[in-house]
Amino acid sequence: MRVGLNATCLNERPSGAKQRFIGIYGALFRRCPDIEFVIYQPRDCKVGAWFNGAPNVAVRPTPLPSTGRAARMLKGLGYWRSAFAQDRLDLFETFHLPLVAARNCPTVLTVHDARPVLPEIPLAERMLHKAVFRRALGRADHVVTVSDVMRRELLAICPEATVSTIYNGIDPTPFNRLPPSGEQTRSKLGLPTQFILAVGHLEARKNYVRLIQAVATLRDRGQPISLVIVGNDGGHAKSVVEEINRLSLSDAVRLMSGVTDEELADLYSLCTMVAFPSRYEGFGIPVLEAMAAQRPIVLSDIPVFRELTEDKGVYFPPDDSEAMGGVIADLLSCRDRQEKLVSYGRERVRAFTFPQLAAQVEQVYQQLI
Repeated sequence: MRVGLNATCLNERPSGAKQRFIGIYGALFRRCPDIEFVIYQPRDCKVGAWFNGAPNVAVRPTPLPSTGRAARMLKGLGYWRSAFAQDRLDLFETFHLPLVAARNCPTVLTVHDARPVLPEIPLAERMLHKAVFRRALGRADHVVTVSDVMRRELLAICPEATVSTIYNGIDPTPFNRLPPSGEQTRSKLGLPTQFILAVGHLEARKNYVRLIQAVATLRDRGQPISLVIVGNDGGHAKSVVEEINRLSLSDAVRLMSGVTDEELADLYSLCTMVAFPSRYEGFGIPVLEAMAAQRPIVLSDIPVFRELTEDKGVYFPPDDSEAMGGVIADLLSCRDRQEKLVSYGRERVRAFTFPQLAAQVEQVYQQLI
């Protein structure tokens, strides 16, 4: 049996999609030694190297770039026909839109979110993306998505689609203890004694401006908490910096990019709590990371965060910075509530291990072949 994996949308940039691919599919390769996997990698990233020469994995370099949907689609017009003819796959899985569908075997499409069709997207662009989504969901033999909230969103676009939920996962090992390097990291990065940690690229939907305003509210009330935001610029860094300067918080809010995996694990272990203020997410991997690091977390009151935490978290309205600050202040002052959140997270994160999720992917494959 041969399974093709279209990884041409992945590169070295940190992302939930990359973490999912390495974690779940690495576990799947080990789980299914009798399946031959063919990874189609982009021209600008050696994706196959992430799996340390797994014996049942073959790598196909492609001329497709990892960024730029139009360029990837144009390059793919001539490539995929010959690739499918040469490799004679039994199943093909792809991870981006527009859909690349195999001609002679079932195609599985994995979708992480539906950001291009959100209401704030300009109408003409939104309608174009909705048409692309509808066509892809209708043509794929099976669709996998990352939460039940996302499953409902996709079925609202294309009710006839067959959609399964397979969560994102985590290896908790790097996060579940304070490593010896922790205090070295605090000194190296100049971290304050107490700080709130937020993790995610600087995009408008991440809602960092509101979180910064909440920190200003806390400090006005005599709560000298600091904020560390870890993430690369996703198009919203200028607005975030402007808000920091407007509120005179340059001494209280740190923006960090280029953080190593080891440093990020240390940041989780060293922080007072984790805040996730997003207005929209398909999933939310920092929720799992906070649980694995045994840190309390405060969350936007959006459906996917309710789902991941089974309504057992601490939530704030994403568009009210005063209320956000109040919820954070209440949690900071309640050690018992913090301990309950940590205890719950320690148990809950066990549902998101990569071997369990790889077994669910294998079940999807078995249904189709």
